Formats: sequence, structure tokens, C-alpha cells
Amino acid sequence: MADSKDTSGIRFPPPFIYLGVFLVGYGLDRVAPMRVWAAPGASVVVVSWVLVLGAILLAGSAWVQFRRAGTTPNPTQPTTALVVRGPYRFTRNPMYLSLAALYLGGALRLNSLWPLVLFPVVITLIEWRVIAREERYLEAKFGDAYRAYKAGVRRWI
Repeated sequence: MADSKDTSGIRFPPPFIYLGVFLVGYGLDRVAPMRVWAAPGASVVVVSWVLVLGAILLAGSAWVQFRRAGTTPNPTQPTTALVVRGPYRFTRNPMYLSLAALYLGGALRLNSLWPLVLFPVVITLIEWRVIAREERYLEAKFGDAYRAYKAGVRRWI
């Protein structure tokens, strides 16, 4: 059984933070609709689908790297390895970046301004409530190896 103290301290799954804020925006849109465009053109539809597809591919690639390293992508569980390959060479948080792309793609598909207005809220929550805790945990667990990784790879993009 893993040491219950050997975690980042995150208790609420980060995808639900994105989903919760998005649903608040969707609910606001149902009450007081605000559109981004009067009639979204084909380019908006293409961009929204590119964001969604890119999000799926990025998250899948990140998940594969976790599996190859023999550790879990679940931040509520102990991390057993520092993952620095694949998309982790370019961003320290490809899964959260993919969720952000999925969120934005969904907002564009809905043509709703509310989720876009709330997007800074979700990013702030992820930064403060999730990423900051994960970074403290990884630095305490992996020390200089994580500090060197952190110095060479950006948090987002």
C-alpha cells in the first residue's frame, strides 16, 4: 500500500475543474446568451475541431508516456517516475494544456462567449490549486532532477 503522504495533495480531479467552469459558462449562456459571432463561418468550425482533435492527440500522447514510465497520470496517486519525454519535452503540463484546448474548442463550437469569459478563471484555478501543488510535490520527491527539468521546459507552451 502506498504512503498516503506520497501525493501532491490534490483531491479533486483536474478535468472536473475544467468541466465545472465550462458548465457554469454553458448555464449562463442558457440564461443570457452571448454569441462570439453572429454566424460562425467554416473557419471557426475548422478551428474548433482542430482544437478538439489536437487536445485528444496531446492527452493521448502524454498518457502513453506515463504508461511507458510505469507511473500514473492521476495526480491523487503517488508518482513513481519523472516523465520528460514526448510532449513533456515542450510543456510540463500537456494534459492540462489539452484540457484547455478542449475547453476552447468546445466554447467555439457552442459559439458562446460565456465559457470564453470564464476561461481565465479555470486557468487560474488549475495554476493555483493543481499545478502549484504538483510542482511542490515533484520538487520535494525528485529534487535537482525536477528543478533542472523545470528550468528547461515551460509550464504551458
